[in-house]
Amino acid sequence: MEWKLEEFQFELEEDLIAKYPARNREDSRLLTLNREKGEMKIEDRFSKIFDYLREGDILVFNNTKVSKRRVYLLTKSGRIHESVLLEEREGSWYTLIRNSSKLRNGDILYDTSGKIEFHFSRRSDGRIYLKPSKSLTEEIFETIGSIPIPPYLKRKADPSDEVRYQTVYAKVPGSVAAPTAGLHFTDSLKNSLLEKGIKILEITLRVGYGTFAPLQEFQIQNKKLHKEDYHISEECAEILNEFKGKSRIISVGSTTLRALESAFDKEKKKFTPGNHSTDIFLYPGDNIESIDGLITNFHLPGSSILLLVAAFASKELVMKAYNLAIQNKMRFYSYGDSMLII
Repeated sequence: MEWKLEEFQFELEEDLIAKYPARNREDSRLLTLNREKGEMKIEDRFSKIFDYLREGDILVFNNTKVSKRRVYLLTKSGRIHESVLLEEREGSWYTLIRNSSKLRNGDILYDTSGKIEFHFSRRSDGRIYLKPSKSLTEEIFETIGSIPIPPYLKRKADPSDEVRYQTVYAKVPGSVAAPTAGLHFTDSLKNSLLEKGIKILEITLRVGYGTFAPLQEFQIQNKKLHKEDYHISEECAEILNEFKGKSRIISVGSTTLRALESAFDKEKKKFTPGNHSTDIFLYPGDNIESIDGLITNFHLPGSSILLLVAAFASKELVMKAYNLAIQNKMRFYSYGDSMLII
């Protein structure tokens, strides 16, 4: 199947980008897409998803938790540099820093409390690393950092983001972005689904900042994306393997789908448990076999996540659904509305 990246570009008015979440999690709207029939419908509340799920369905959530990895650092002169600490490697942190061109190797920055020093270095590959004067734990990030909300929101995180940019089932820290398809679920809705006879499973994939990065030509040529770590428990894999082909497996979000598709052995038709990493890049033409349904938000034009959704539901149907969403003023991106594809 041939496609061009420009086919996944679209115009989006600024007021359709959700800068803040809906008042209540279930108040977001829901677009349903039936792949076989090509039918689409817009529901006024996400909780209507209850009517589209049936007894025996399996929902798979990503239970990762967003860490407070956005840290504002100061130079000795008092200049502020916004940074997001992504990944630790041998005591140094691979970091994104605004206005990094003003920094030189060996420069020292401080967190706003002045208690931790960060030694700046730029490697030959252009990547920036910060070496802190003490080991950075989740407890320390809770003290010095803030939630790294997406850059396209064009605002600083406020206290409400600490709650709303986490799913209600977030447990395992380490992500720098939320698995946003799960932001619409409440404990009440989850309980109602369980009472209906729907199974709920959890996996963990630590979401990286690469989810916001524009696609590069070499990624398309090499068919590889940024690497992310994931874990699927023995119990989860056993249940998935037991019911594969008998029940609908529905992925809550693209991050969950990346993990499930990476863990699915297409020859043995089995899911593999354990700790793994994935750089899988799914796009139209790929045959996704691990799932039967997908819950997802509306994504950036030309993004890897949009291509993943199109791989599952076809470019024609997905772009038709996006046009319908735009016509009906649905809200886009992390804090926006949702889509159920079955």
